[in-house]
Amino acid sequence: MAGVGEHDGGMSRLDELRATAHPLRLRLLSLLTGAAMSAAEAGRELGVSQASASYHLRVLERAGLLRVVETERVRGGEAKRYRHESSSRRVDPAAPRPRRVSVDDEAPYIEAMVDELRRRSRLRDDGPGVTTDAELWVDPEVWRRIVHHVTEASALLHAAARPPRTPGTRPVSMTAALFPLTRR
Repeated sequence: MAGVGEHDGGMSRLDELRATAHPLRLRLLSLLTGAAMSAAEAGRELGVSQASASYHLRVLERAGLLRVVETERVRGGEAKRYRHESSSRRVDPAAPRPRRVSVDDEAPYIEAMVDELRRRSRLRDDGPGVTTDAELWVDPEVWRRIVHHVTEASALLHAAARPPRTPGTRPVSMTAALFPLTRR
């Protein structure tokens, strides 16, 4: 999934969460990691109207999660091509990330992630994969290493993304949510 939490400009984590609190927007971020696309192209790939894709692309652009990388003339108008690149950036997983939003503010984003995971699960195919779920107590150094490895795996996956249906590629899914818990 596209990474949320990278900050560009004046956008806050709450702005990003609000912008991504829709399953179609999460799909657009993933799609536009592999290739720059216009609203018409993205709409065709995701099976939605150009108008719907355009609206959601503008929401993501305003939140700073997409950028316009090209503008081309199309039938007397202009078509913007958008790209999402923040997920392939390396981040320091050991850096503390203060909670800047409430659990209630984060809830719509989590619900969108759940909906997207349900959609992807229906598309599951044979092949290598892993599913894990854990709520454990571990040493802080082990935790830092785990977060580092998952961060690296996410960056590698996003950096290797290709346009949809590129020969020799296959669609894959990765969803990860790692966070420390409060002590009980």
